[in-house]
Amino acid sequence: MDNYRKYFIKYVKKNYPNDFDNILAETDRHYNIISVDTAFAKTSKNPIDRRLDFSSYFLALIKALDEKAETFENIRKICLQITTEYVQPKSKIQEFFKRLLPRITNTWFGQILIKAFHKRVSVNTNADGFIANIITDKKETFGLGYGVDIIECGICKLFKKHNYSKYASILCEVDEITSKLAGLQLFRTGTIANGAKMCDFRFKLQEQ
Repeated sequence: MDNYRKYFIKYVKKNYPNDFDNILAETDRHYNIISVDTAFAKTSKNPIDRRLDFSSYFLALIKALDEKAETFENIRKICLQITTEYVQPKSKIQEFFKRLLPRITNTWFGQILIKAFHKRVSVNTNADGFIANIITDKKETFGLGYGVDIIECGICKLFKKHNYSKYASILCEVDEITSKLAGLQLFRTGTIANGAKMCDFRFKLQEQ
């Protein structure tokens, strides 16, 4: 939690300078309850599950703001402020590695990495986690040889369990940001959070 909580503190203070202490206290209280449902993610063999602890704190803040009768748009605004800064590369090395995978997908080494990744994300021993398929057919991936179908979304399951499904789509917007940071343009016909059967991530390399 320490690696992301500072971003929540920053933007809660910015948006609620007179009440940030109470909001953060309520967020922490909700997180202590919600995080029980995502504790498995810390030891999960599925790497996508690592998003769930952050998502627990994200949901905790949403609950705290919703209890203050905050509007959906204002909740969305502060959540996107937080996530936009959180996903930024913190060094040139991080920036390099974020952009590396899309450029090696068609190499033998890239294909080894993709196959290994598919093996780990296509199964999950925990019913509350993610399940995804990695798509390598160039005809289905704009020639890139890399796409992702999220078959089961752990974040959607978490939000649904706590009766906050309508807010899960906010996190879908972050995918546009992370794709751009990787030098990719995201194409998607739908998301589970918005009622689709799966989240179909397809990408094109951004023009230099």
